[in-house]
Amino acid sequence: QTMVLMTHFLLEQWKKQGMLKGNEFIGSTIVSTPMMMELATAYNVECKVGLTGFKWIAKMIKDFPEQQFIGGGEESFGFMVGDKVRDKDAVTSTLLLCEIAAQAKANASSLYQELIKLYEEFGFYKEYLISLTKKGIDGAAEITQMMNDLRNNPLKEINGQRVIMVEDYKASTAQNLLSAETEELILPKSDVLIYYLEDGTKICARPSGTEPKIKFYFSVNEPLDDIKEFKRVEEILDDKIKNIIQEMNLI
Repeated sequence: QTMVLMTHFLLEQWKKQGMLKGNEFIGSTIVSTPMMMELATAYNVECKVGLTGFKWIAKMIKDFPEQQFIGGGEESFGFMVGDKVRDKDAVTSTLLLCEIAAQAKANASSLYQELIKLYEEFGFYKEYLISLTKKGIDGAAEITQMMNDLRNNPLKEINGQRVIMVEDYKASTAQNLLSAETEELILPKSDVLIYYLEDGTKICARPSGTEPKIKFYFSVNEPLDDIKEFKRVEEILDDKIKNIIQEMNLI
């Protein structure tokens, strides 16, 4: 949520100052909210997506010097403003968030209310993370087996929604389950699987690189046509996440 608020604020300020020339980009990761894509589309900038880890966002700046980096972050709270620091920048990000809060207060609003306004404009996206600890040799084997099962026997339907795409970053393939077409992924290889459902739900599975854990990232979304409907739509999204977790036997 903070990443979305800060990214939108930066994009809006760049637009007001006439700084958007068509060669700008924002940065995100494969496990972060798809709402970043919606923001990029609305402001006619590119959203580059990298693997998990802030070094990949910093690498985007190096790899595309002809483009202007506005800002970017990942789901684990890291954010970077501009191209100077090239790492998680808590100091600048905190100052930026204070500025957003100050402007919101001056307009009789709040960070929370501003976030809901973004949901109304771009869609209500909600994310959730489950981290399962599997210790020891047996735990490592269990994590490997879970990834093998998801990779070799992909689910066809989850929570009543068809799986329409499976991205396998270990095999560098994106398989469209509706057309049976396969495309090559251009990112470096990594033990990550992402399922995309027909209702826009995104489910990502990846073993931790530093701990005996396997992590599941969930992103669900629904339109929010009226701010007054926020609580009702949030309940729908919470139920989606709960049902998916139960159906995948993750609790």
